[in-house]
Amino acid sequence: MDTLTACDVTLVVPTQRLPSSVFIRFEEYTMPRVVPNQKEKFESDELFRKLSRECEVRYTGFRDRSLEERQVRFQTGCREGHSEIAFIGTGTNLHLQFAANAWSDNKADKIPTKEFVDFDKEAGKVHLRSQFILNGVCVIYKGWMDLDRLDGVGCLEFDVERAQVEDANMRDALEQTQRRLREFEERQRIHREELERRAEAEAEVSYSFPDRKG
Repeated sequence: MDTLTACDVTLVVPTQRLPSSVFIRFEEYTMPRVVPNQKEKFESDELFRKLSRECEVRYTGFRDRSLEERQVRFQTGCREGHSEIAFIGTGTNLHLQFAANAWSDNKADKIPTKEFVDFDKEAGKVHLRSQFILNGVCVIYKGWMDLDRLDGVGCLEFDVERAQVEDANMRDALEQTQRRLREFEERQRIHREELERRAEAEAEVSYSFPDRKG
C-alpha cells in the first residue's frame, strides 16, 4: 500500500493490481477482413480500376524449370485447385484458389469444379475463376490461360454477394467489440468505486485514531 499524508488525516490507498476479470481480452477479436466501403474502393482505387479491365496474365510458378515441366505443373495445379498468376501490366502477383466453397475452413469443401476450372470450354485453353479478398475488397478473378504458352487474359470483378456477407460479418464483429468494451468499462467503474469505498473507510479509521506522538 502507498500512504498519502495530509494534515492530521492519513489516507491509505490500496495499490493491489486489478483482478484479471476487469481486463478485456483483445486476443478474442479479429481485424475485419474488408474495408467499410468495398464497392466504392473497387471503383475508385487505381489498382482495381486497372485490374478490372482485361489484362495480359501469365503463369508464374516454377520459373526455373523447363517449359514442358511448367506446362505439366500448371495443369496439375489447376486440377488440384490452385495456381500462381501475375498481371503483367501492374506486376500484381496472385495465388489463386479454384474452389466451389473458397470461404469454408474445411479442406474437404475446397474442391475445384468446372465452374472454376474448365478445360473443355475452349481447345488449348483453360478458363479459370477464383473468389478472394484483395486489399479489403471481395473480388472474382475471371480469365483464361493458353496451355502451351502459359499466358492469357484475365480481370477482376467486384464480388457483390460475398461483399454483402463480409459486410454483415464486419458489422457483427464491431457490435460484439463495442458490447464487450461497454462491459469492460462497467467492470472498471464498479472496481474503481469499490477501491474508493475502501479508501474512504480506511481514511475514516485512521482519522478516528490519530497517531499522537510526544
